[in-house]
Amino acid sequence: MSLLTQIFTWWNGQTIGTRFHTWRFGTKVGQDEFGNVYFQGGKDSEGRTRRWVIYNGYADASAIPAGWHGWMHHRTDVSPADEDYKPREWQKTHRANPTGTSEAYRPPGSLAATGERPRVTGDYDAWTPGN
Repeated sequence: MSLLTQIFTWWNGQTIGTRFHTWRFGTKVGQDEFGNVYFQGGKDSEGRTRRWVIYNGYADASAIPAGWHGWMHHRTDVSPADEDYKPREWQKTHRANPTGTSEAYRPPGSLAATGERPRVTGDYDAWTPGN
């Protein structure tokens, strides 16, 4: 099943092309607490070393921790695996996208929210036919 998944889907881990490219050119740099594995190898069009991640499961870019995000985007040359990276207090941990679930944000007045719609303040007069 894993080989079929790698051939026909891109959102579940790595594709067969990524697997081949990683085998051929990639050097493992490290792994984060979510099981995502980070690689580097080759050069991009600007002469920088290419960096990529193979997700553990569903491909969700917001699941990359802050330290690894900085390394992936060439903000630093030292990976979090090579240093004792401590996130700052304002850096949040990953939280899955709650859209479409019961945890989704529903602002006051939304039809999906519980409660009652706020009353109109009187600064708007609705149009009615014949007026």
